[in-house]
Amino acid sequence: MPVYDMGISSNGLGGRTTTLQFFIPTSPWQRSENLNWQHQLCKNPKPNPDIKTLFVDHSCGQSNGARAPSPVTNPLMGSIPKVGGFPPIGGPTPFQHAPAPLTNSLAGWMANPSSVPHQAVSVGPMGLTPPNHAVSMLKRPRTPPTNNPALDYQTADSEHVLKRSRPFGMPEEVNSLPVNILPVVYPSQSHAHSSYSADDLPKTVVANLNQGSGVKSMDFHPVQQTLLLVGTNIGEVSVWDVSSSEKLVFRNFKVWELGSCTMTLQASLANEYTASVNRVMWSPDGSIFGVAYSKHIVHLYAYYGSDDLRNHLEIDAHVGSVSDIAFSHPNKQLCIITCGEDKTIKVWDALSGAKQYTFEGHEAPVYSVCPHYKENIQFIFSTAVDGKIKAWLYDNMGSRVDYDAPGHSCTTMAYSADGTRLFSCGTNKDGESYIVEWNESEGAVKRTYLGLGKRSVGVVQFDTTKNRFLAAGDEFKIKYWDMDNVNLLSTIDADGGLPASPCIRFSKEGTLLAVSTSENGVKILTNAEGIRVMRSVENRAGAASKAPMIGTFGASGSAVGTSVSADRSSPRSAVIALNGDCRNLPDAKTRISDELEKSKIWKLTEISEQSQLRSLRLPDSLLSVRIIRLIYTNSGGAILALAYNAVHKLWKWQRSERNVTGKATTAVPPQLWQPSSGILMTNDISETNLEEAVPCFALSKNDSYVLSASGGKISLFNMMTFKTMTTFMPPPPAATILAFHPQDNNVIAIGMEDSSIQIYNVRVDEVRSKLKGHQKRVTGLAFSNALHLLVSSGADAQLCVWSLDGWEKKASKFLQIPFGRASNHLAPTRVQFHQDQTHFLVVHETQIAIYEAPKLECIKQWVPRESSPLITDATYSCDSQSIYTCFEDGSVNVFTAAGLKLRCRINPTAYLPSTPSSRVYPLVITAHPTEPHQFALGLTDGGVHVLEPLEMEGKWGTVPPQENGAGPSMSPVASGPDQSSR
Repeated sequence: MPVYDMGISSNGLGGRTTTLQFFIPTSPWQRSENLNWQHQLCKNPKPNPDIKTLFVDHSCGQSNGARAPSPVTNPLMGSIPKVGGFPPIGGPTPFQHAPAPLTNSLAGWMANPSSVPHQAVSVGPMGLTPPNHAVSMLKRPRTPPTNNPALDYQTADSEHVLKRSRPFGMPEEVNSLPVNILPVVYPSQSHAHSSYSADDLPKTVVANLNQGSGVKSMDFHPVQQTLLLVGTNIGEVSVWDVSSSEKLVFRNFKVWELGSCTMTLQASLANEYTASVNRVMWSPDGSIFGVAYSKHIVHLYAYYGSDDLRNHLEIDAHVGSVSDIAFSHPNKQLCIITCGEDKTIKVWDALSGAKQYTFEGHEAPVYSVCPHYKENIQFIFSTAVDGKIKAWLYDNMGSRVDYDAPGHSCTTMAYSADGTRLFSCGTNKDGESYIVEWNESEGAVKRTYLGLGKRSVGVVQFDTTKNRFLAAGDEFKIKYWDMDNVNLLSTIDADGGLPASPCIRFSKEGTLLAVSTSENGVKILTNAEGIRVMRSVENRAGAASKAPMIGTFGASGSAVGTSVSADRSSPRSAVIALNGDCRNLPDAKTRISDELEKSKIWKLTEISEQSQLRSLRLPDSLLSVRIIRLIYTNSGGAILALAYNAVHKLWKWQRSERNVTGKATTAVPPQLWQPSSGILMTNDISETNLEEAVPCFALSKNDSYVLSASGGKISLFNMMTFKTMTTFMPPPPAATILAFHPQDNNVIAIGMEDSSIQIYNVRVDEVRSKLKGHQKRVTGLAFSNALHLLVSSGADAQLCVWSLDGWEKKASKFLQIPFGRASNHLAPTRVQFHQDQTHFLVVHETQIAIYEAPKLECIKQWVPRESSPLITDATYSCDSQSIYTCFEDGSVNVFTAAGLKLRCRINPTAYLPSTPSSRVYPLVITAHPTEPHQFALGLTDGGVHVLEPLEMEGKWGTVPPQENGAGPSMSPVASGPDQSSR
């Protein structure tokens, strides 16, 4: 029985990292029996351990049945540093931070958490005093604790948030890997900001937005700097483009499904069908935004750009007013956090609306929430109107903090942009306001800023920017502070007209500031950089053709195609009643005229020269063989490729002064990574005809493992050591597509050469189900966690939908192949779900199309002209707002995802050598997981290219003018006969 060393990280919130030996059983009964390999290093092994997965570390509880002390509930954890000297691949999870003990900063707040829910903790200094300097921790060893057998002693190491520990028992050959060692960078202790000055403050009024009702909350888009989200006291929500002072879209308060609401809410609405907006906020990627209302409800909208706004979720969240909302990513799952008048905090799945947690313990209505993370510890601060501050982990163990805000004020909290400094601002019932910085290590106020009024009207709002400045709206003015100086830096009145306590909000780059006015409007203030940004946006939106390096593209090549759609309703109803929008017809006609005027000056962006984009061909010292499969790691710091010869190639970007994030970029070349052993990850190709094989792979969520096949057995590789951990399912039939189950990494969907789909459990080496519905090999698989279904596609150009409950087939449909367009009888069909987990992209050599699950309704279809080259691959951008499509002539088209409108064409001359061969073109394309405008191409010559737009442009082209003034439509394609009947 072969034995392999494998480090596996615990998923627990302070679970230690260990190195285990992985035994590869040679028979099914051995594989099931010997899962107990995870059990061998437990400190308190149980007689009958419950081991559920190959992919998650296992540990038993204490032998007496009590739960082992959690780091977050142990006062010692705050003072125990971590092991040092570990390569950046993070031990067992090479591209993801391993769960670490609670940091000093958070441990200070949570040093004496309650062991039972809702118990109040100390009043005085909270937590143990940390070392005065990180370097002292490195030089001064600590005495191992003797009073807690559940804690392993660890030597000191840096407190830097990105540094990770080396597991005990890590094999030396792994620990001394020769490449990709992270430079040790310690966070600045002085917070010096010599590169900033007071001139960086936005002080110049450049726009006045007439909102029409009292502004209660605002938030700038995280990517599109000039988009401002506004919520008002009558329940109106608007998206503005501040560069043009145009209100792009708005919605009035309306309950979408009244019958699904609680009787309490229905009774409240019966008395008064109005509500105020308390808070608006964009999600981290800007694809959705949330609205908290004064009556029970939270609305989530999906935003597709321009005026394309769609209802996503309606949550009856709290009894009474919903005070605040915030987004977070516990366990890499986008969630929305809400708090309210009912004294609770709740966490909801932002895709499905399912409630994840309810936190109870406040004795007064909860006023605000502030989620954050440090050292991979996810937590939430909450504040109540009685001035109490609490902190929570994503568990059911109650609050870890019970502390008083300065002056018992009603407070909001916020971190600096780099997440290293914590601030709060609030006003008490006597009108006294406080803005302070906290010492997280002690749970005490570090500095109190001077200059706030003593008789504030309402709760003073504040914001932070650039890790340097604080701003608050107070006494009819905007007040600025340098974070390192308690005295006022500057005050401005924004040309007058501000209310006593105006609402304020910085843009994410700090170049713009929005402030509410007493006349139901918003003023936009900017600095010199903000003026440049606004002018740049105006120029790109209205005069793209004037850009010196960007030409226009005529009706040639693969850029020209047919966009097929049929409106669901008449143009009149589409304009007047789109998504409940109550615009009147004259306004709609005006908008149509504006759009027609814009269409006269809009021209397709064509990129033909290398100076018009940023591109990087990844360095490669191995044999150059055409790239068949390509994917970014989930962390975004590496690219994995599978070549025709069954060899995998892994490129990693290292952190450096030029690349502080360590993410993939065209600015810095990555390293073609190999372990010190020099082995390659190579698929089994014994008795395989490579010309007939259909290579495939799937990457685990934590980037630790890759499943792969090239016509032979399926191999499971360790991404850190490149070792083959096991092989299974020898052909025939051969695997042609692989996908991990979204809820269980032990379960894999495997599409086969014989047209079947096998649902295989790795843990027990068993095929649980065999799905039959395709007529040719299966070439695409995509799971929807929200809809609880699997969509498959095949070389038969057929789509099938399968329920995850019982795996029965729910629907099937053949693609609508364009008339007169010949298609390869084995051409693959691929599928990929949109962020909303309902719509999905279908890619075939003759078309790209958007379908809606589970009914398989074709919403939109784009077909190249008959003389155009074939499509080789396509993918959504990470924010699902663009679709990148590559062709056999080497070109790449960028479409809007909502309407399949071509916005940019990249010619091969822009990224290939000046005289590119007609035989070199991209076979595969993949999108960066967090950078929406970056993608990578795998070429027929074995090259991998990463492409990004120019920094001054920021995106690929401009969005085409809207059709009929109603925004990009996603209307169903006119139905035709099934392809099977032709």
